[in-house]
Amino acid sequence: MQKTNSQNEKNTRKVKAKSSAADGLRELFIDELKDIVYAERALVKALPKMAKNASEPKLVSAIEEHVKVTEGQVQRLEQIFDILGESNRGKKCDAMEGLIKEGESIMEETEAGPVRDAGIISASQKIEHYEIASYGTLAAFAKTLGEEEIAALLEATLAEEKEADVILTDSAYHSINFEAAEENDK
Repeated sequence: MQKTNSQNEKNTRKVKAKSSAADGLRELFIDELKDIVYAERALVKALPKMAKNASEPKLVSAIEEHVKVTEGQVQRLEQIFDILGESNRGKKCDAMEGLIKEGESIMEETEAGPVRDAGIISASQKIEHYEIASYGTLAAFAKTLGEEEIAALLEATLAEEKEADVILTDSAYHSINFEAAEENDK
């Protein structure tokens, strides 16, 4: 069925901004920083549950190590807020809440073992990709705003997130996914 012009107009209307909407790039930057600090704090709480539900020792270890890395990332974000002279109070991150919920759902819907481990890796990589996109954007904003020290801090976190993604990919491809596939053949 073809859409009419009035249906197309409804779907492409401009969104009216809230009265508290960011007025410039600096405000958007700070707003996005508040979003990611909330996300990282939520992740510090969620990762131990993933580690507890994983069965492959290398995966458990990787997740436990990432908890420590994430705690360091929260401290780095708090340092950024100090540099900016802004409150480090987070703003609810709907994206991270959804990704964590999806991870919990995967754990509930799979039996302990390789299949659940593969699901935990899947959920974790979705989280890493969200973080990679967020930190890449934030670093670009910081550079644009002339905040070189902050950009360097954000790029350090971006590098950690990319490394975590590589570790997860390696775990999935070199053992867990194949074990999960073999379990289906039993």
